[in-house]
Amino acid sequence: MAEVKNIATRESYGNALKELAAGGADKLVVLDADLSAATKTGIFKKAYPERHINCGIAEANMVCAAAGLATMGLVPFASSFAMFAAGRAFEQVRNSIGYPHLNVKIGATHAGISVGEDGASHQCCEDFALMRSIPGMVVICPADDVEAKQAVKAAYAYEGPVYLRFGRLAVPVFHDENYKFEIGKGEVIREGKDVTIVANGLMVAEAIEAGKILADKGIDAEIINIATIKPLDEELIIASAKKTGKVVTVEEHSIIGGLGEAVCSALSEKCPTPVKRIGVNDEFGHSGPAKDLLKQFGLCADGVVKTVEEFLK
Repeated sequence: MAEVKNIATRESYGNALKELAAGGADKLVVLDADLSAATKTGIFKKAYPERHINCGIAEANMVCAAAGLATMGLVPFASSFAMFAAGRAFEQVRNSIGYPHLNVKIGATHAGISVGEDGASHQCCEDFALMRSIPGMVVICPADDVEAKQAVKAAYAYEGPVYLRFGRLAVPVFHDENYKFEIGKGEVIREGKDVTIVANGLMVAEAIEAGKILADKGIDAEIINIATIKPLDEELIIASAKKTGKVVTVEEHSIIGGLGEAVCSALSEKCPTPVKRIGVNDEFGHSGPAKDLLKQFGLCADGVVKTVEEFLK
């Protein structure tokens, strides 16, 4: 059996930008808020320095600059930590990109509890909610290296604003090169009949592991990867809910306004189904090793297993 690689999706982001440019994406420009080493846009900068703009620690200004570049026919990727890209610059994203529906892509890294030692000020668990609220904004959170690189390329090809969330923590690569990402389409990773587990980002790998543990306990879980939170693949989720009768959502985000609420909204209107949301429960994180924090917040395979077992009783 081939060894499983662990790659942070922020690394995938930088590599995908470089691959896009090398493949002829001549309209691509990349902006960063003085964090290119951390966001990994430095990979692109090293290869194409004339197409990389360091806007300094001025995220709101960076977003407005990206908007201006888009009006000139370029395809800018504005990059920073999620807390700054979605949080600090929210007004500019809303008014300068969302309202005029400009072709700007936002590459947000270092989101969620897995930012670890940087603490609550940097652990953005609200970005899905913020970006989902902007009309016309596509919101994507890929699960591994393969999906992340394809998502970046799909975002470049898409005409309109896109928010892409990438992680700091290295995660297992479970997709092979035959996988095809498509905006708005989910993926059934494992079929089951007892319960549906819907996950995104780094929680997909944990959901897959949870599915194996549950199988050993006689519980047949269907695992679904929903990388695109908006637009949501409602058809896939509803079909699975009808089959299993119960749904558990798992996300490295607040249970308020994210994947769980998107799934609940779709099901409540079209297929009323009991749903249990796993995420950050209306609280801030704190400083600590990333993996320890994820376990503490129940954002791990064991936490998913425990929740599913209690939910099915």
